[in-house]
Amino acid sequence: MSTDFDICVIGSGAGGGPVALTLARAGYSVVVLEKGPWFTEKNFYKDELACCRRSIYTPRLWDEQHVIEDTDGNGKWTARPTFESGWDFWNGNCVGGSTNFMSGFFHRMKPDDFTLLSSFGSVDGANTVDWPIDYEELEPYYTRVETEVGVSGRVVDHPHLEPRSTKDFPYPPTAEHPIANWIDGACTRLGFHSIPVPRAILPFAAMKRGGCSYSDYCGSYGCSTGAKGSSRAALLDLAVASGRCQVRPHAKVFKLTSDNKGKVVSAQYFDRQGNKKTVDAQVYVVACQAIETSRLLLMSTGLKHENGLANNNGQVGKNLIFSAGGAGTGDFPYAELEDRKADQLKIRGPFVNRALQDWYFIDDDVLGGRIKGGTRDFLFKHSNPIARANLQKRGSDGLVWGEPLKRKLKAYFTDARYLQFEIFCDWTPTDDCFVTLDPKVKDKWGSPVARVRIGFHHQDLKIGRYLADKGQAVFKAMGARDVRSSVSGSPPANLVAGGCRFGDDPKTSVLNADCRAHDVENLYVTDGSFMPTGGSVPYTWTIYANAFRVADRIKDTLSASRTL
Repeated sequence: MSTDFDICVIGSGAGGGPVALTLARAGYSVVVLEKGPWFTEKNFYKDELACCRRSIYTPRLWDEQHVIEDTDGNGKWTARPTFESGWDFWNGNCVGGSTNFMSGFFHRMKPDDFTLLSSFGSVDGANTVDWPIDYEELEPYYTRVETEVGVSGRVVDHPHLEPRSTKDFPYPPTAEHPIANWIDGACTRLGFHSIPVPRAILPFAAMKRGGCSYSDYCGSYGCSTGAKGSSRAALLDLAVASGRCQVRPHAKVFKLTSDNKGKVVSAQYFDRQGNKKTVDAQVYVVACQAIETSRLLLMSTGLKHENGLANNNGQVGKNLIFSAGGAGTGDFPYAELEDRKADQLKIRGPFVNRALQDWYFIDDDVLGGRIKGGTRDFLFKHSNPIARANLQKRGSDGLVWGEPLKRKLKAYFTDARYLQFEIFCDWTPTDDCFVTLDPKVKDKWGSPVARVRIGFHHQDLKIGRYLADKGQAVFKAMGARDVRSSVSGSPPANLVAGGCRFGDDPKTSVLNADCRAHDVENLYVTDGSFMPTGGSVPYTWTIYANAFRVADRIKDTLSASRTL
């Protein structure tokens, strides 16, 4: 049977870009359906209003929202639409998805991350499992991402360095702020091992993209030079240039239609004018982002999928995970530093580019022996002046205004610099973190929105607190003032995975080891949904790597079918 395309990819972020590029290069016809617009470098500005105070790169919550289930003060689950709360779970709806706005912290997972259950044992109340693949299978694809997306950095030896097939990164590190040396010195004195942070950012022009402009505005902002390794800039532009990939922006897929055998036969979507459109293909790849992928599959009912596509065992939406952890801050008043160090601290633009992984795995009797830990990344407090100024409006006696507020603002912005650390540790999967369809709230197209329960496991707080204490020790050794940190069970909306975990048993997983749905022969999922556990690092590099791996499996399958 002839089809419009060989492959239909739904979503264009880290899970969709590698598939589109790999299959287009292999000579197959590809269509990418993206709900959002198609921005390019000329559309990205260092504008806090556009980026962070208005819904410019994300949907308006009035049009598209989520319903979040959280516990109240009495431990009872309550549901609230995000239009009411303002809690925005969208991270970038446009061609390239949220990779346009990432900070580009690229750490690999470690071999033991793939065997959490067998390496560390079960955790009461948790759904921890081993992955159906190991680190060795994914390692070549981590390496491919380094060259295809463009990862800069410097490999140094440290206690938890993962095995590598190459000696170093293809691009040298981006420019580093002098405070990186301060961190190195403090860690050496404490017996810690600070490491450079690999970044999905080009330090100079390469691959027909510009180099970093060091504007002091990176995370949450689109890149106007193309240095950031977004799926759009690094992969989709090349896929389209091949002549075998078509990207359709403003294409909101609302259902995947299946036949009486359960096979997907078409994708139905609304175009920019709200007209219903249909496209068909041999293979369908869903990469909408973890929450939205589960939502689409649950909406895609059919004769063989009464409870949603790939959901015959009731696993779609289950075991959603975020990134657990917290953050800390240390103040460095200029007046308390010698002139040379104060001048260094005032430099703007270069990245801090330092992390600690000494406690990626923890062996401490206080925590019950060997246990999974995490990563701390160091960075300056975000430069956004509106958000930072807004925090100064309150004092110990309530609101501050007039001349006292002016003095407080002046001191805050001119008297010191503020260094932070972010903690990344595993969000333990449980039965209380999942996606369903809300029975009442709908989006502007009339589709039910995702209802997300965000329950966390208390072990996450215990690990986060342990890591925060170690991070504070570094700040104190650097001479920081007012060192503080916080750990919370509240999920970061920009770090979400799971919901369609892969595994060998169809009763406990949605996808097989190749990320093909157990009960749908031509359906794959390649965004972060496949991850049964998340490691203790940001997810993007692993999503990119796995999407390239799955793309190769799809290519092999299509090639074999053509030779029959």
